[in-house]
Amino acid sequence: MATHWFLYIGLILCIAPIYVRELKMDVKTVCLGMLTDGPASGYDLKKQFESSFGHFFAAGYGSIYPALSSLADSDFVTCEHIPQDGKPDRKVYAITASGRICLLESLDDPAPGHKIRSDFLATLCFAHLMTSDQVETVLNNLVSEIEFSQKLIADLQATCAHEWPAGKCFVAGFGKTMTATIQTYIEENRHMLVNDANQKLAAS
Repeated sequence: MATHWFLYIGLILCIAPIYVRELKMDVKTVCLGMLTDGPASGYDLKKQFESSFGHFFAAGYGSIYPALSSLADSDFVTCEHIPQDGKPDRKVYAITASGRICLLESLDDPAPGHKIRSDFLATLCFAHLMTSDQVETVLNNLVSEIEFSQKLIADLQATCAHEWPAGKCFVAGFGKTMTATIQTYIEENRHMLVNDANQKLAAS
């Protein structure tokens, strides 16, 4: 029974259906959604993943370009090669009519998954095996990441929010609330882990 608490915590943190269903929201779908704002290169899309999507859906070149290549093969996007002096052609992608239909079908999902994968939480499940300095470093590093994310969201809201549809405004607010809540919880409860680590060290 002692090991079952990992399962219980996982069920609470991974707020997802208990049945298996096809995942519709992947990098390809998000790229199609981004392209509804207008044609863009892979680099342009990567910047969007790092900024407006940064706090909830990560993707790098290693997944963006294969996704765009697959979308082009399926005729869901077109690819225009724009010559550049002394550089490889710039590939600019645009969504097609069939791509828009594919996107709308993917968005027709009444229960999209909301899962949390956290190396931070997985690490702290074993905080009793760590020193207080190790625990403090882990906590402080996440707080620094949170503060960076909060500034990024605030900067985006200050410069772009007037152009956003309601959905993007909602997502930005969700991110601000989520990160602020996590930061508050860490600051109010870090003593639990640090004191425990100190006691274990003293006992050993």
